[in-house]
Amino acid sequence: MKVAVVGATGMVGEVMLKVLAERNFKIDELIPVASEKSVGKQISFKDKLYTVHSLSEAVEKRPDIALFSAGGDTSLEWAPKFEAVGTTVIDNSSAWRMVEGKKLIVPEINAHLLTKEDKIIANPNCSTIQMVLVLAPLHKAFKIKRIVVSTYQSVSGTGLKAVQQLENEMNGVKGDMAYFYPIHRNAIPHCDVFLENGYTKEEMKLVNETQKILQDPSIAVTATAVRIPTSGGHSESVNLEFEKEFDLSEIRNILSNTEGVVLQDNTDTNTYPMPAFAHDKDEVFVGRIRKDTSVKNGLNLWIVADNLRKGAATNAVQIAEYLVKNNLV
Repeated sequence: MKVAVVGATGMVGEVMLKVLAERNFKIDELIPVASEKSVGKQISFKDKLYTVHSLSEAVEKRPDIALFSAGGDTSLEWAPKFEAVGTTVIDNSSAWRMVEGKKLIVPEINAHLLTKEDKIIANPNCSTIQMVLVLAPLHKAFKIKRIVVSTYQSVSGTGLKAVQQLENEMNGVKGDMAYFYPIHRNAIPHCDVFLENGYTKEEMKLVNETQKILQDPSIAVTATAVRIPTSGGHSESVNLEFEKEFDLSEIRNILSNTEGVVLQDNTDTNTYPMPAFAHDKDEVFVGRIRKDTSVKNGLNLWIVADNLRKGAATNAVQIAEYLVKNNLV
């Protein structure tokens, strides 16, 4: 089993390597790949040093699986080149998510759709993954009509430069700015670029990807994405409107039995999800479950996950695990 990690020296790439090691994913040959400035450097994986390769060198090695986390432009250019030599690409960028014929996969929900013919597989947006993992079983039981979601996203979702900006501002140090404004002691309602409709790309990802993963374009989704001064972990306030009536005990029972979801919902003990508790964990945490009394069949949820793990690296590795287990690569 030859596995390439494209973007191995980046934030998500480093977590991918960590998750591969933790989950003891079978690798006979690891091929770390990064930009030209990193080629020739060495990285450590399971106490062994590996030399970083260029993209062209990695293609020549014909890996079985390539985990991509190197940005959309790189994915658009190089994923087809890996596909041409028989590699299955699992891509963490937004490049292929909404392309017709390309599958957008959260393993617990729709891995069963994958076949040997799927050579470029899209990993959803971090905020989408944690939301749909909770919503999928509820949609199946009660049919979701409408979703109103507000996200509270950590700076690690932007990248290393943003993490450094927050640390600099906390320490009173002047440095490069990842955002237009200070993020320390602030909340910026601006994740990704603004589009003509007034929404950001991040907000529209939540709309479009949710409908695709749940295979239901009739679900109405509206989103507001906000960047907050936490270093890791995304949080979401999610308001749902169902077609069918429900009981809160049914909701809690469904979610407590959903793979990959952890119920943290006890206001008597002040138990609810927070980024600090989700850090370095692969599960999605849900709590603050209560009826929305302002609308018929309405429900409020609070959903938290580590955006670099289940929101990115872990989900991609889980896809790879499914492919290997089912002889699809």
